Amino acid sequence: MMNFWDDLPRPFLALAPMEDVTDVVFRRVVARAGRPDVFFTEFTNTASFCSEQGEFSTRGRLTFEKEENPIVAQIWGNNPENFAEMARALAAKGFAGVDINMGCPDKKVVKSGGGSALIQTPELVTEIVAATHEGWNEGSNEATPTPAGKAGLAPNRQTVADEASRGGHGLAGGMSGLLGEKATPISIKTRLGYSKVEEWRSWLTCLLEQNLANLTVHLRTKKEMSKVPAHFELIPEIVRLRDQIAPRTKLTINGDIRDRAHAMELWREHPGIDGFMIGRGVFANPFCFTEHENPTRDELFDLLNYHLDLFDKYNVTTLGSEPGQSRQSITVTTRTNEETRDDGLDERTVAGGLASDPLPRKFEPLKRFFKIYVKDFPGAAELRIKLFECKDSDEVRKVLSSAR
Repeated sequence: MMNFWDDLPRPFLALAPMEDVTDVVFRRVVARAGRPDVFFTEFTNTASFCSEQGEFSTRGRLTFEKEENPIVAQIWGNNPENFAEMARALAAKGFAGVDINMGCPDKKVVKSGGGSALIQTPELVTEIVAATHEGWNEGSNEATPTPAGKAGLAPNRQTVADEASRGGHGLAGGMSGLLGEKATPISIKTRLGYSKVEEWRSWLTCLLEQNLANLTVHLRTKKEMSKVPAHFELIPEIVRLRDQIAPRTKLTINGDIRDRAHAMELWREHPGIDGFMIGRGVFANPFCFTEHENPTRDELFDLLNYHLDLFDKYNVTTLGSEPGQSRQSITVTTRTNEETRDDGLDERTVAGGLASDPLPRKFEPLKRFFKIYVKDFPGAAELRIKLFECKDSDEVRKVLSSAR
């Protein structure tokens, strides 16, 4: 069973999945500045993916380029059948792994029973993880051996869920004895608990019994949101718990990780950690995955121009035009790997499948990124005001050019 998590350096760095932020455009911007070891998509609703509209309705969230691998699709919901179906599709279509969101504190997500709401339903969690394992194995066409002489047959989902729910450490942490020594690339991102920090031990124990390839722990509770400092003081105990229950599961720490230097500092203090996930740190410095802590204004302007170019590239209303030329909408047909493109674009992947359909992108949401690049120099605030008044990417380019 191929599992990219086993091939990552220690410590590895990952870009956190962030709603309306970490789409294919921004991930490629980060890769230009200095790529992390692992990318994650924005989180995608399993119910939406499995609906009548299916992949069409979620394709923008699941678009990725081949060079982004390893890239993990983060998904959320509360229906095990949907998780199985979606994992099956994602495995068959090129993603390196699937990450289950069990930490999002958004009110709508929680009200629907997904994200951090799952912290309160451990039995459902066991069913969801078992279904996701099963779906992934089916999609990748790789059977997982069982210890009972049934080589080549994946265990029945209910059998796995029942065994995992018993938490039998004699099975190396519940599911691992059934699914073999090497986990499928299924991971979870979660928080310490729902309301109280003290929930962390029982909650993480439940997750560590699910034969995960990786467990990412945001060091705050759902209730705390991001209003308090991350609980770094709990790292030693969390590492010990992982080592006791599931030593093969990678442990990633998230929450207030500023940059690569900060991650390395924490790792030297806590060498049992396998990786670090950076979220808001990328807004402070898009070069945060490198040792480049103080990018110049010109470097940030160049990166913003690259962001604009990618925005146009993936926008159906701007294809076929060079910066400065009038925009036009064009129709692009799907091609095979061997066929060439005449529109200057390379092949991209939608939900893992080769496709060439760009998506209409609104310009206004792009403005939220300007503060990443235009800050900390005299006149930055005034320049941002001018940029916010722009109507399209070409106007932004002109304003930037005049500001150099």
